[in-house]
Amino acid sequence: MWNAARDMVRDGELPPTAYLDAARAHLPYETDIAIVSGALAFARTQIADRYLPAADRPAALNTLSTIARDILRRTEGSENGDGQGLRLAAVRTFIDSATTPDGIQDWLSGGSVPGGPALDPELRWRILGRLAVLGATTPAAIEDELARDPSATGRQGAATCHAALPDPAAKQAAWDALFATDEHTDLSNYLFNATAVGFWAPEQLDLVRPYVARYFPEAVALAARRGPALAESAGRFAFPTPFVDTATLELGEECLRTADPSPALRRKLIDQLDDLRRALRVRGE
Repeated sequence: MWNAARDMVRDGELPPTAYLDAARAHLPYETDIAIVSGALAFARTQIADRYLPAADRPAALNTLSTIARDILRRTEGSENGDGQGLRLAAVRTFIDSATTPDGIQDWLSGGSVPGGPALDPELRWRILGRLAVLGATTPAAIEDELARDPSATGRQGAATCHAALPDPAAKQAAWDALFATDEHTDLSNYLFNATAVGFWAPEQLDLVRPYVARYFPEAVALAARRGPALAESAGRFAFPTPFVDTATLELGEECLRTADPSPALRRKLIDQLDDLRRALRVRGE
């Protein structure tokens, strides 16, 4: 059912809001972890972030938060693996769908979700990343968390959080790190991916809009200098995904026609532009 519904949304045969209505009605009672995780992820990353107009996004996020809360209530006290897996999927969705710091800030401060689970490093960084997008944390707080978790995963989490801050200086610093022209300041592939993931956010379109036109020529130059692995990352993680508009599509098409991107980058750009065309069709634009 859910795979068919997903395909119908992607093909423009089912309104995205109808998918959310079905999720709201059925997912709180679903017991299959794979179904719940997959349906919530599609609703969050595709429907809320790309297929719905920006004006409808807050309502979609609130619906997803409600679903997550219902799952957490139903599975509270569960000690079996399936119940704990459902709780983890719900916790991740609640974090990613938060529109205010209320709730998730309390989880971070307390170190656990009421009724479980305790916050492991992945969940702590996930919360801090969402707080960064919302402008509800500081560079100092990110550095404090990095001191708590100085692992490679911690360094990647910190890179994502710093890039996600809704501050012009933070965005400029992240962009300069991503598209460095000096091999002595190049990010590792892992830190490049982490920084790119934090850079673009649907909540920050006005702040990062000037970087959309810069992305295509600078990605082409970076891919030519650093090779196929980084080129693939630049096309996958650094692409301005939140911008579902014809202007971004036209910039991408022009890049493919005239800029001669490396084969690895070209493949990723083709995929990204196909997804962008699909999102525009779903929106009716």
